[in-house]
Amino acid sequence: MKDKLKEITENTLERVKSVLTPEELNEIRVKILGKKGEITALLQNMKNVPAEERAEIGRIVNEAKQTIEEAIKKADDIIKEKRLDEEIKKEKTDVTLPATKITYGHRHPNRVMLEEVEKIFIGMGYEVVHGPEVELDYYNFEALNIPANHPAKDEQDTFYINDKVVLRTQTSPVQVRQMERGKIPIRMIAPGRVFRADEVDATHSPCFHQIEGMVIDENITFADLKGTLVSFAKRIFGEDTKTKFRPHHFPFTEPSAEMDVTCFKCKGKGCRICKGEGWIEILGCGMIHPLVLERCDVDTQKYSGFAFGIGLERLALLKYEIDDMRLLYENDIRFLGQF
Repeated sequence: MKDKLKEITENTLERVKSVLTPEELNEIRVKILGKKGEITALLQNMKNVPAEERAEIGRIVNEAKQTIEEAIKKADDIIKEKRLDEEIKKEKTDVTLPATKITYGHRHPNRVMLEEVEKIFIGMGYEVVHGPEVELDYYNFEALNIPANHPAKDEQDTFYINDKVVLRTQTSPVQVRQMERGKIPIRMIAPGRVFRADEVDATHSPCFHQIEGMVIDENITFADLKGTLVSFAKRIFGEDTKTKFRPHHFPFTEPSAEMDVTCFKCKGKGCRICKGEGWIEILGCGMIHPLVLERCDVDTQKYSGFAFGIGLERLALLKYEIDDMRLLYENDIRFLGQF
């Protein structure tokens, strides 16, 4: 048995020296030291060994097992170290190369423009109010004096969830909901995303943004409306900006108007931006129609108010001299980074 143990030990040590992978080492460990290994098989024959030799044989077996285990562990450490060296060589970093440039995000021109508008109106004492984008047809149309068969409804054709629920075409429903709360006086702007069934082109999109404002209090007149919007225009486009109001028609205001400003590029002389006219239309406005106030239980004998609506994208296009509205939605960092 001694000779057999010596033979197994020597052969195992020779095999371990030529092993290249941990998997092969594990196979040797199982074959020699496992429950069905060669040394375990020898131990099963200890009953045939004379009693006086068993202690000596046991010591030799333990020494053989220890020698083999140490050789396997040493070989495993060498294999792992070689693998680590190979991986380090493959992943070696050249510290002389330039570092990877970190690209930071940038605020969208719509966001920049919105924050500027909000800052102006908050400075005038207005509150910023938000409302649902998925809106009831009543708030989006009927409460604003646009009944089911009104021609204005065709101009604002939108996306219907069902007969009574739509994607809002304007943020005016937020104004109606605010009036229904009955807390007057009201000074508010309602910015947000709106939807209309428009074809995508340089000046239209089925999804865009509006900022609508409203004031309701005692003795509010068209002069208050003009003063507010003239002040707003000067803050946005410069103190030398001039304004004019042209009569118009909106179902929810009476009287109604559209406001133009002198072209901030040519100062009214005529250029590419204003198409040679010297004026640029920027918003619609008017005194809130008495029927709209009455639907919201506002006492028209005591209170009056005005409202206005501004296209956020239109402001951004004009302010930053952008020719195509689609550029605002393409998320090209080369374009957005300019603002």
